[in-house]
Parts: sequence; structure tokens; C-alpha cells
Amino acid sequence: MSGDKHKVKLAAYIIPRRGNEVLLSLRKNTGYRDGFYSLVAGHVEAGESTEEGAIREAREESGIELRVDQLRFVYLMHRLSDKPDDEYIDIFFEVKDWQGEVTNQEPEKCGGLDWFDINNLPDNTVPYVKDVLVAYESVALYSSRQRDDS
Repeated sequence: MSGDKHKVKLAAYIIPRRGNEVLLSLRKNTGYRDGFYSLVAGHVEAGESTEEGAIREAREESGIELRVDQLRFVYLMHRLSDKPDDEYIDIFFEVKDWQGEVTNQEPEKCGGLDWFDINNLPDNTVPYVKDVLVAYESVALYSSRQRDDS
């Protein structure tokens, strides 16, 4: 063992729900899974709580405004990686109420924001995101999986 402390990155995700539909973001020009649907999400910045990161990302990416009491923690994922600097703890929050209209605030990185039936997600959904959306609906709260970089 090297003696180096293990470091992981922290990311916050929101799962906007409208009945049985979930809002997904089509990735483009990001260098990771471009052409695939994911959730509104991003890295939690230094000095920021996970909730603050989720609220900031929701505003920056989708134009919606959230309060902490509108976030409901639904899932935690530890995404493992063969690359030591590319391991994540992902925290997912469901939101059913927000202020503002959903609008694509980052057209340079997002090909569109679209609503999909949670039981009929597009084939080109990021695999771990699809896994979370299925698992959290069945009341599972945590998983650990190898990062899928393909």
C-alpha cells in the first residue's frame, strides 16, 4: 500500500419528477458520454454542501430554482475507477416542486432537456444513471459499481 490517502470526487444530481416522468439532459461537447442522456448534475465545489451544489447545478443547467427543503435524498452511489483520480461519490436528490421554467441554460454542453417516462428511458441513457433511476424506484438507496468509461 502506498500510504497515500484515498481521494474521491463528489457530485450532486437532481431528478426532477413530473408524475411518472423524469427530466434528462442530452450531453454534448463534454468529453464524457456525449450523445447520451443523463441528469442535471455536477461537481460539488470546495466549501459547498451537497445540497448547495445540487441547487447551483439545477439553476446553472436547467434554469430552475430550488430550496433545500425541496430536495429529497434518494440515492448514494460509489463509482469506482481503475484511474485513482477518477472515483466518485454521487448523491442523488429527487425534486417534485421548483420555481421557474425548465430551460437549457448550457446549449454548448447540452443538446436538450427532455421529459421521459421513468419506465421507458432512452437506450442512450448513461448506464449508471439508468441503474439509479430503476433502483431508487424500488427503494434501494446505495450501490457501488465500476465506472463505465466506454
